[in-house]
Amino acid sequence: MAMSLAAHETAFDPILDPVELRETLRQMLAVLEDERHALAGLDVDAIMGCAVGKNALCGRLDTAAMAMVDEECLGLLDAARRLNEANRRVRNLIAANVAQRLDAMTGQPALYRAHAAPARIGRAR
Repeated sequence: MAMSLAAHETAFDPILDPVELRETLRQMLAVLEDERHALAGLDVDAIMGCAVGKNALCGRLDTAAMAMVDEECLGLLDAARRLNEANRRVRNLIAANVAQRLDAMTGQPALYRAHAAPARIGRAR
């Protein structure tokens, strides 16, 4: 994974200058890229490691002042946003595939569905 132990230990040190902000954003991009590879390989341990790394980096990014965001940072932020969205879609596709396979194995539809009719308790009217 791209985030070292030293980087993890200083995850909540405040970001004090634009150079630190850009480096943190580059680390986020590296973790997101690692996550993409972990998702492609269905490597659960690596996926969980990336989740921990992303969380630590988000905590660090929360310490940055908005005044430090320059054009380069905006480009890095946009790239991270797009990569995170792509990874989210892959995670959702994997989850939907697993749900479909579980439904097929049990012969029953899932108990929880976004558009399912609400269950009624008691007798029918």
